[in-house]
Amino acid sequence: MEHLLAPSILAADFANLERDIHMVNASQADWFHLDVMDGVFVPNISFGMPVIKSIAKHAKKPLDVHLMIVDPDRYLSEFADLGADVLTVHAEACSHLHRTLGQIRDLGMKAGVALNPHTPVESLVDVVDEIDLVCLMSVNPGFGGQRFIERTFQKTKAMRRLLDQANSKAYVEIDGGVGPDNWSDLVEAGADVLVAGSSTFNASDPHSAIIEMKGL
Repeated sequence: MEHLLAPSILAADFANLERDIHMVNASQADWFHLDVMDGVFVPNISFGMPVIKSIAKHAKKPLDVHLMIVDPDRYLSEFADLGADVLTVHAEACSHLHRTLGQIRDLGMKAGVALNPHTPVESLVDVVDEIDLVCLMSVNPGFGGQRFIERTFQKTKAMRRLLDQANSKAYVEIDGGVGPDNWSDLVEAGADVLVAGSSTFNASDPHSAIIEMKGL
């Protein structure tokens, strides 16, 4: 499978959000990545339901929604109603992860699990059959533009092995610090989806940056 690229809207120009959405629509990118932060689970607040509703009106590609929030179960149905195609919750934020993943799937979305840099991939062994996507955080979550954590390469390989051993078709997604210098090594390590925020929207030519990180 060719890898997918998901520009992170967190790095877009919010004064020109419709323009940036149309740019992604017209580009070789595959998904929109939407980071929802509550200021509790992570030390930042991003955007919520009204902004996602506005994005969904214009987006012509799947919405990959990443919840960096406590107690995400409260809002699963709302994100389904907003049009999320993939809904990712943090393993560290869910008391009953197996149940949460089942509810996400029952609502018609792909179920994703995100792991912070310190959380081992082995923590997902007992829920691997419920997962459609694993998002490996390659920075400590909460802010865009952070330095990539090099150990992510080994973690990506370990996650790929775990999924292969379970005959899982789940995607491995990498989120944080992805750019021209490391995207190809991440794909070689086993990544299927690359989240690229600053390296897309801060590029002098975002279209060209997307083409480069797609390997086209």
